[in-house]
Amino acid sequence: MRHSTPPPFDAADKPVIWTVAVSRLSELFRDITLEYDNLATIEPINLGFDEAARHIRERMATERCDAVIAAGSNAAYLKGRLSVPVVIAKFSGFDVLQALARARRVSDRIGVVTYQDKLPELAEFSATFGFSIAQRTYATEEDARAQINDLKASGVRAIVGAGLITDLAEEAGLTGVFVYSAASIRQAFDDALEMARLTQLESNRGRGRGGAAPDTLRAKHGLNDLRGESDAMERVRQAVVLYAKSPATVLINGETGCGKELVAQAIHRESPRALGPNRPFVAVNCGAIAESLLESELFGHEEGAFTGARRGGHSGLFEAANRGTLFLDEIGEMPLTLQTRLLRVLEEREVVRVGGTRPIPVSVRIVSATHCDLEQRVREGRFRADLYYRLAVLRLNLPPLRERRDDIAGLAEWSLKNALAALGARPHPNLHAEVMACAPLLLRYGWPGNVRELRNLTERLALFLAAEPLQALTPGFVLGVAPELAVPGAALASTADAEPPAGRRDGASATEALARFGGQRDAAANFLGISRTTLWRRLRAEAGEA
Repeated sequence: MRHSTPPPFDAADKPVIWTVAVSRLSELFRDITLEYDNLATIEPINLGFDEAARHIRERMATERCDAVIAAGSNAAYLKGRLSVPVVIAKFSGFDVLQALARARRVSDRIGVVTYQDKLPELAEFSATFGFSIAQRTYATEEDARAQINDLKASGVRAIVGAGLITDLAEEAGLTGVFVYSAASIRQAFDDALEMARLTQLESNRGRGRGGAAPDTLRAKHGLNDLRGESDAMERVRQAVVLYAKSPATVLINGETGCGKELVAQAIHRESPRALGPNRPFVAVNCGAIAESLLESELFGHEEGAFTGARRGGHSGLFEAANRGTLFLDEIGEMPLTLQTRLLRVLEEREVVRVGGTRPIPVSVRIVSATHCDLEQRVREGRFRADLYYRLAVLRLNLPPLRERRDDIAGLAEWSLKNALAALGARPHPNLHAEVMACAPLLLRYGWPGNVRELRNLTERLALFLAAEPLQALTPGFVLGVAPELAVPGAALASTADAEPPAGRRDGASATEALARFGGQRDAAANFLGISRTTLWRRLRAEAGEA
């Protein structure tokens, strides 16, 4: 019987909880689920580890889940790979005592096998009550099997542990004693319900009902939005989860359109700075704001600091991001004079507004991004070395789309479905087969604009498909809508091997680069090694000279 039962949710707000387990733990989850039918929508997922992680990430692209319940090594694996909260079902000390009592009926020599950490209390218990208890830990299934075989060889006949351990014990001809009790699983369900309440409360605040940061200061994307099943993307997701645990600065490097801000938002969403109200995510493109305005935007200004200064002064983005994350996109475009001020803020953890003298303490985590080679800019004297090393405590290189071709077809299908849904159109039942038929055409293109270019293409395709519902997605149709896919050498134009020397890039005009890539601004900016905003400025300047 539970000590305290949470009050039921309104039907519309009923939380969705997925339980992840294999073997006998799934049976215990199933039994306890019946007690919570009126409190939550609960669905079992009888998968483990990587299969479970992939299954959940895929479903969460289109479905809602408020919490996942798992246990042991399976829970530890999922917790580092999912954006949805993972509640770990833990056995209690009383569970262990009960399991030991059952094991003692079988054998005087008992083994206890736990994931990663031993139970320190057992040594004292063993000495006090005369139990012969051999403790072992494991990290992988192979490791667990080896530990059990070692215990068997030493004369142990009963082994206490979670589902994986008891299964392996019985496989080895021993008695497996399952350590979890119904009470411990109920506690996990109660914790999951409470977590769902907090999530719902935070969501209500985010919609303006609780005074939290407005949606414009919130990270809208998380780990599930970093799509792709390639090894390269799995490494990116693992880095996001790892980096989120640290307060250190992060420098994200990647070509235009790789999703640098998406990754920055995911790092924030996975970090403690995203928990609770007023934990904002603030983004600024350092290359999109004039130098004369960027200083006051970042650091704020006092009344009368300059002509046109706001009456009463104005707080800057550092103050707006206090207790949260500030994302500095295109950091390589920041003028040297502002780099000095930024370095001081990072070192002193306080900001002084333009025209002011009073230091304002701020607690902000900095995540910055660039498409250019900052180390080269340091050597050229265009970027401060001390700032570079201060910003790049943790580094993350995003792979261009051409280097993860296994993801292209899946990304195209997913983006196309979303684009059709935005237009109120339904995808063809055989859309997957049609996308796969077009895959060779997509794979031989170089995607100089990366995922952003692919998304833009699918939005264009969706517009035509919505207008002609009977039109099939064929290679011919795709080429008709996106003739750039057939441009000779398009695939090579964006690869590192075919990239012209830096001197030649620097010598080309913005107008020439734009013409070279058929008007594709992302590709032209990438070719010149500049941001799209800088490209726009150069085009305006060249038009003025003409």
